[in-house]
Amino acid sequence: MNQRLEKLQTWMRENEIDVSFLTSSENVFYLSGYYTNPHERLLALVVFQEKEPFLVCPGMEIHDAKRSGWDHEIIGYSDTENPWELVQQSIHKRNNKLSKAAIEKEHMNVERFEQLSGLFPSASFVSAEEKLRLLRMIKNEKELKIIEEACALADYAVEFGCSEIKEGKTELDVLNALEYALKQKGVTEMSFATMVLTGANAASPHGNPGQTRIQKGDLVLFDLGVVVDRYCSDITRTVAFGDINDKQKEIYDTVLKSQLAAIEASMPGNTAAEVDITARKIISEAGYGEYFPHRLGHGLGISVHEYPSMTSTNPLVLEEGMVYTIEPGIYVPDVAGVRIEDDVFITKDGAKVLTKFPKELQIIK
Repeated sequence: MNQRLEKLQTWMRENEIDVSFLTSSENVFYLSGYYTNPHERLLALVVFQEKEPFLVCPGMEIHDAKRSGWDHEIIGYSDTENPWELVQQSIHKRNNKLSKAAIEKEHMNVERFEQLSGLFPSASFVSAEEKLRLLRMIKNEKELKIIEEACALADYAVEFGCSEIKEGKTELDVLNALEYALKQKGVTEMSFATMVLTGANAASPHGNPGQTRIQKGDLVLFDLGVVVDRYCSDITRTVAFGDINDKQKEIYDTVLKSQLAAIEASMPGNTAAEVDITARKIISEAGYGEYFPHRLGHGLGISVHEYPSMTSTNPLVLEEGMVYTIEPGIYVPDVAGVRIEDDVFITKDGAKVLTKFPKELQIIK
């Protein structure tokens, strides 16, 4: 039994939970080593306090699951079988008196919950999310190395994207070129939809790249991430195409100062709130507080957004092994949009910055 499963089982015993029925691809992967996107089909990892766990997956994926290293029971089903009947049989083999079950309440849809609760009408259901988030929040050395590789590829993508900036090119022209360059390096998946935003579009924190053409005097914002062995990276850099005006430069310098201060504050023993407030204070004192509308950052790992959430109200104490983003931004409509984002790993001495592309203002001629 792997250590991750053992930690979950210890939690189950402490809380008198008979079974954990986990259905998200990310948590199934974290605990079993097997990743798949089952689409509409049922995927589940079923864990007991003492009995052997089992994996439920489409029958066509059984061999893939075995190759992933999962050496416990696998229940495969065809498209004409009812997987819930198989689930019920396998659970009853291990535990005939199921009274409390843990599920991912935020992931499981109503239809599937009705199926599961219908099989075990006397059971109560509690959330497994909080425990799994806390387990995943602390990365080991192997996870860190994978994330570092994903970060190096993200750095490369930004560097390549900068080399593609030319007057008259569209946001999508640059985006397509950098993603193709990544594919040539073997990258098959991005952490999220890549953003390349220029001019006024960069002032939209979640803008959509399109046919807007790059012009001299624009700030160009890159926000992207790369998936390596199921782990994500996430970087944002804002660069200047030609000379920019004093107001744009002031905004850039303010964001950079804020970001560097937040990295400095990222120490074990400090709280997530303290780090966010450190960054937010600098932006507010410069007169741009209302233009920084989002949290400072988010945890990073198998999901591009996971624990911890770096907000001004989160009292969570930082610990060694956490990986999260630091990404302050200022977005002034029709003036400038700037965000600078790094991925950091918390060591006993503070934050180790994993994304390396320069943050000093890059001016593309």
